Amino acid sequence: MEDKIIEGLAYALPALITGGVAYLILSRFIEQDNNEKKFNALVDKKRESLPIKLQAYERMLLFCERINPTKLLLRVNPIGTDTNSYLQLLIGNIEQEFEHNLVQQLYISEDSWKAVLAAKLSIIAKLRKVAETAETAKDLRENVLIDYSQSENPTQTSIAYLKQEVKKLI
Repeated sequence: MEDKIIEGLAYALPALITGGVAYLILSRFIEQDNNEKKFNALVDKKRESLPIKLQAYERMLLFCERINPTKLLLRVNPIGTDTNSYLQLLIGNIEQEFEHNLVQQLYISEDSWKAVLAAKLSIIAKLRKVAETAETAKDLRENVLIDYSQSENPTQTSIAYLKQEVKKLI
């Protein structure tokens, strides 16, 4: 009887070891295949999202160019001589541009979005500050142009940061 048990174990033990090894090899193969599929899916996702991200960065760069005070003042002429109404027109134009591009924050990095937002807020604050001392809309235009010719333009800083982020993507 003991001989039959030993003989049964002699047959069963190699089969169990072979089955265990086969199970380990098969499970590793399946795991590797799943990892490869995940990697390929990630590569496809990045390939598909890159054009959308690049377009968002382009839009934000264009936004920065459009709110650049020197270009903004050339594009948006005063309706009358009132400083406050011209200031509101300029700020309204900036806000309109901003709202038009608001959704782009989904596709750009958080730091890029903060840089764009900081440029926008800085320009609005500078326009308000300069408007306090300007007597007419023409004075406001001249003072803003003079002020930005003497100091660094926040849109240029923002544009440089956006370009740096795009280089990382490509």
